[in-house]
Amino acid sequence: MKIAVFRMDGQRKVGMVSEDGRQVSTLDFPPAAAAGGALAVIDALARGAALPAVAGRPLAWGEIDAEAPLPAPRRNLFCVGRNYHAHAQELSASVFKDSGKQADAWPIVFTKVPQTVVGPYDDVLLPLDISEKIDYEAELAVVIGRQGRNIAKAQAMDHVFGYTIVNDVTARDVQMRHQQWDLGKSFDTFCPMGPWLATADELDATRTRVRCWVNGELRQDGRTGDLIFDIPTLIETCSRGITLYPGDVIATGTPAGVGMGLDPPVYLKPGDVVRIEIDGLGSIENRFV
Repeated sequence: MKIAVFRMDGQRKVGMVSEDGRQVSTLDFPPAAAAGGALAVIDALARGAALPAVAGRPLAWGEIDAEAPLPAPRRNLFCVGRNYHAHAQELSASVFKDSGKQADAWPIVFTKVPQTVVGPYDDVLLPLDISEKIDYEAELAVVIGRQGRNIAKAQAMDHVFGYTIVNDVTARDVQMRHQQWDLGKSFDTFCPMGPWLATADELDATRTRVRCWVNGELRQDGRTGDLIFDIPTLIETCSRGITLYPGDVIATGTPAGVGMGLDPPVYLKPGDVVRIEIDGLGSIENRFV
């Protein structure tokens, strides 16, 4: 099942996407539930409730104004840094001089605030009065479907609802200035998400491909089989002493090819378009303005 969130006649709607990704059937959630986007579906299934009936005719994907599947996360997103071997290596030649050292000791975990989230085709705002080094990071994101704390790796996948795409947009100079990543990662609009939320049975997240293009040029091309810390390890780590709730998001890290890692570094400028595609999840595309 693929869940889409969209605007229609000024109201937020939640629907199921057809297998070919071309149509959306609206689920008859009341407005208060639909306001949470795909959380309405996650919460209903978490309590064992049936989903509401389909309302109206199927809509063509091109007819809808797609939003992020989780347009208003309940709390900060969990994010993982330097989680592909090649990405850790490329940053070792940058200002992250020690990034390649002991990269497999513990996951680096930081957060992005909920206000970073925007839709799969929305503009991303460049805060040029604050930063001139804005970078892209194509990532697979895991969405939790069942509450748990101190979740063991062996049971971790039982807590996964599904997956979506995020762009972990980063102000590199702000990130380095504070020596702690949250501020440089948390500007408004710095987390495009979508195009939908696919349930865990829709793809094998351990063997999918993550690609990113900037203005049509392929920059990132990695496979989740190359993760330093796999998805069960990330869930186990993030749940150590911390309760994970349905709807929580864990972004799993980005492959090599970020702007900071190029020689010389190349950062985003007004008018640039970033497209991210993950096999089995579709694609998002955002203009930076």
